[in-house]
Amino acid sequence: MIPEGGDGLKEEDKGIARKALEMPPFIVMDILEKAQGMEARGADIVHLEIGEPDFPTPEPIKEAAWRALKEGDTHYTHSLGKPELREEIARHYHKKYGVKISPEQIVVTSGTSPALLLTLSVLLEREDEVILSDPHYACYPNFVRYTEGRPVFVPVREEDGFKYRVEDIRPHLSPRTKAIMVNSPANPTGTVFSATDLKALSELGPYIISDEIYHGLVYEGREHTILEFSDRAFVINGFSKLYAMTGWRLGYVIAPPPFVRALQKLQQNLFICAGSFVQAAAVAALRECDEYVAEMVRIYDARRRYLLGRLKAMGIATQVEPTGAFYALANVKKYTRDSYSFALEILEKTGVALTPGIDFGRNCEGYLRISYANSLENIKEGLDRLERFLEEKSGATR
Repeated sequence: MIPEGGDGLKEEDKGIARKALEMPPFIVMDILEKAQGMEARGADIVHLEIGEPDFPTPEPIKEAAWRALKEGDTHYTHSLGKPELREEIARHYHKKYGVKISPEQIVVTSGTSPALLLTLSVLLEREDEVILSDPHYACYPNFVRYTEGRPVFVPVREEDGFKYRVEDIRPHLSPRTKAIMVNSPANPTGTVFSATDLKALSELGPYIISDEIYHGLVYEGREHTILEFSDRAFVINGFSKLYAMTGWRLGYVIAPPPFVRALQKLQQNLFICAGSFVQAAAVAALRECDEYVAEMVRIYDARRRYLLGRLKAMGIATQVEPTGAFYALANVKKYTRDSYSFALEILEKTGVALTPGIDFGRNCEGYLRISYANSLENIKEGLDRLERFLEEKSGATR
């Protein structure tokens, strides 16, 4: 294990550890681990911090994995992924979005994080730039820096539903701009980009990297893939969120054909391939789980509507309602400009675990991210506790 701050490392070893040492902590994990420590000491914790489905993996997926194991499907697969799975992914994108992609454009990976790491590795040279919104998923800038690129942050506004304005991006474009990162539905904001939004972004010139991991978790209107508007795009997607398969670790990247061989060679060297029986399970997810997904989406939406109503009543709702993923931001700027300390205080005094906005960028300071990937009963209890805490805060400042 690398010592925090590098203490105890020999000078010649510090360069090896530098990238890991320079990464900021993933704050939501700090909150989770503190909450778990409190639970171990007997505290009653309501978890509204973690972005993980609370549903079990659907039965057809588990059954397909079990069949694959019994049949001895435990060996290396093709480095791009099983042909059957890649064909099913291509069929899914054609059926849902009307786009035609070749299975040969798809690289199946052990989760979406490896998919993004491979994509940035083949796309970026040292000091190449990637446009990121602020707020953004906490790990994006770390991935860019790890692959020796430079993240360029474009603030997005609450009144716009935290979506890019094209006119705000243009001044940040340079000869070194390789890509614009889009996450729709978005973490942490729950924002869903419209067809008009995505088309406008695709016309700016750089490649688009579209993180579509929350596709399917949309409660008003529908989501669009960037592939409807551009073939100069990399799609990052997977099975963790929509199919409640976070622990299965399976994702994929859909890439422009000229990049596939480079992605494949990196995959061969770094990861070899994704798990064989997990890929068999993913085929079942795409073929057999529409009804399971529809029921999960129905329940998420009921939770979302309840949460948004409570946030409005507390006076901390954002101006534009989130319509995707399973997150909402609470605007607590009237109480604090230090969301990390505020979240810790809430956790220690109420037992409610929330994610500080600062985890998602400077422009998210003064917000808390609330995940509604928990039961309605637990969400109600957590919000009751939060409301009492805020009422006491308001009384103390009068």
